[in-house]
This record gives sequence, structure tokens and C-alpha cells, in this order.
Amino acid sequence: MWASSLSPASAAGGSAASARAGAIDNVLDQAVRSGMIVGAGVMVAERGRTVYQRAVGLADREAGVAMRTDTLFRLASMTKPVICVAALALMERGRLSLDAPVTRWLPDFRPALPDGRRPVITIRHLLTHTAGLGYGFLEPETGPYHRAGVSDGLDHSALTLAENIARIASVPLLFAPGTTWHYSLAIDVLGGVIERVTGNDLPAAVRNLVTGPLGLDTMAFTVPEGTPVAIPYGDGGAAGAVRMTDPFSLKFGPGHVVYSPSRAFDPVAWPSGGVGMLGTAADYLRFAEAIRTGGAGILKPESVAAMTGNAIGDLPVGAAGPGFGWGLGVAVLTDPAKAGLPLSPGSWNWSGLYGTGFWVDPARELSVVALTNTAVAGMTGPFPLALRRAVHAA
Repeated sequence: MWASSLSPASAAGGSAASARAGAIDNVLDQAVRSGMIVGAGVMVAERGRTVYQRAVGLADREAGVAMRTDTLFRLASMTKPVICVAALALMERGRLSLDAPVTRWLPDFRPALPDGRRPVITIRHLLTHTAGLGYGFLEPETGPYHRAGVSDGLDHSALTLAENIARIASVPLLFAPGTTWHYSLAIDVLGGVIERVTGNDLPAAVRNLVTGPLGLDTMAFTVPEGTPVAIPYGDGGAAGAVRMTDPFSLKFGPGHVVYSPSRAFDPVAWPSGGVGMLGTAADYLRFAEAIRTGGAGILKPESVAAMTGNAIGDLPVGAAGPGFGWGLGVAVLTDPAKAGLPLSPGSWNWSGLYGTGFWVDPARELSVVALTNTAVAGMTGPFPLALRRAVHAA
């Protein structure tokens, strides 16, 4: 295990900084010691400075490889905000429109309601998960996404992005667009739109619009075979975390999440805008800070405000829980008391099924990235809740 690191500014801040560092250390140590988490990389920035950085536990338990502060992780759904930023950047260039129909760029994307009507689905519906789409892992194994052979993006299917979007379009909509929030493959469809708009594949488009300008060199959809990446583990109950096989199925809600860790090394795997990227904690923190501070030249402050403000009114956000709304790409905290969280109203966040998560508290000028290699304990449950409380304890 690596010792925690405090910046000189935070160390000089006295007891509050030390208390917070100690509280975070305790949460990480307990999670690893108990076997809940195999390894993690955590970074905290406050007022634009890194005030905490620690790698703890193991990147490869069986080989005894320690986690490092520069370890690569599979980001899973932490990919989604990156893709949404790319879409917003295209809007600022006048190449994409929030309320335009998706069919302007994907003419065949016309999924029907159960009664046969084919409603208009807009880019706004995709960004806000109000399009009427779903996810295979959120339905029983006999559900329509499974029957249609739709990939959730974590498995290692031989489909292309266009083929997967066609399969998504073949499944009946769950509800009329704009009437309900439901976590979905909408951002994968948005990835297909971005490809059509730019004329590039999604990795190149994201590189040109987001990661390249911000200098986020580790953030990519695939890496060369042999590149060190944190070995993923799945929750194993009382037996502790188990090393993922390929494929690996994990019970989650009404269905199962199917993982294929080798997908990260496959240069021809279709790029999932919903779950497909890798990166380090340091690069993702730079991404989060770029958005928190107004867009860093890739977005205007007005676009940042639209992305990180509640855009769906009072629609319940089931995947985030009570007290949350949704912006144009992230969950937005509207009522901390209802959510039971010590964050400020207007904080925004998301997480990923490989055991990753981040949050930003703009009122406190605070950004936190917590990447683990343990699904799903690193994403939901006691660990992320304890970590939030530790970060905000001071």
C-alpha cells in the first residue's frame, strides 16, 4: 500500500486537512483490509489544487502487484460524461442541435412504442436518459434487449457500433420520450450520432474534441495488449472479491452484468460511448476540474451550466436515488437531505460498473475521483458512502 499524499498547501492548512486525510485513509484501509475492495486510486482537488492522492491495495492480487497512482482502470459509465461533453462541444460549433431529431443523423433510428407509434427522439432525450431506451442488465434474462442480441458495451460482442444501434432501434420503447427517466444505452446511440456528425470514429472524435485539448493522454477506448491495467474483480459475498474471468457474469438488480475484461485490449471492439473508456484517476480528475472551472476552452460556461444543472424537472432518477435530478450527462444533487449525503445542492456525479466513481461539489470547489478494481462494491453501497462522508467530514 502507498501512503497518502498531501499537497504543501493542504498540509499547511492544519488540522482540517489532516483530519480529512486521516478519515479517507481509514475508509480505504478498512475497505481493503476487509476484502470489500481489492485496490483503489483516490484523488481529491480543492480550489484547483490536489489535496489528497493515494493508491491502496493491489492492482493484481494473485501476482501481488501493488496499486499505483498512475494505474489504468476501466472507467465503465464514467465514460458517459466525456461523450456528453463531446456532444455539447459540437453544439457550440453549430454542428449538433439539442432539440433536433436523432433521425437527422441516424435516419433508421426509429424505435416504436408498444402500440406501433414511432415518436420523435431528440438529442436532448439521449443526453437526459428520457428517450425510452433501456439496458440489458436492467431487465430479466428473457427481456427484449436480450432477445434482440443488444450489447450493453461491457461484453465482447462481434458487433459494430452501427449494428448495435440497429438492434437497439428494433426493441420497443419503454415509454414515450420525455415522460420518464430510465438509465439506458442512449449515450451509445449518441456516440453513433457523433460519428456521423464528425465523419470520424468515436475514439478519434473524442480525442479531437475532449481528451486531446485537455491533454488526457491515458483516456482511450482501447490500449495495446500487454499494457498494465488494473485486474478487475467481482463481488463474491462472504468469500470476498473474485478475479473476473472472461466473460464474467455478475448478478445486479433484476438481471446480470456481463463483463469481458479483454475488450480493453481489442483494437476492433466497437467503441461504447456508454461504458468503453479507460483512464487514470489523475486524468479523470483533470477532466472533472476542467468542467467544474467553466469548460477549460472545450466548453463555454453556459454549456457547463446546462450539463451540470437539473434538466428533467421532478422526474425520479432511479439509478441515483431520492434527491437527485439529471443534467445533460450527469446526476445532479437537488436535495442533500433526501439523498442522505453531506454534499452541497448542485453537486454532480456519476459512477461505473467496474467499481468507479467521481463527484464534484462546485460550492466547495471540490472534485473527487475514486477508481477501484472491484465491481460493484467500489461503485455502490457502504464504500462510496463512507468515502463521501470522509471527504466532507472536515
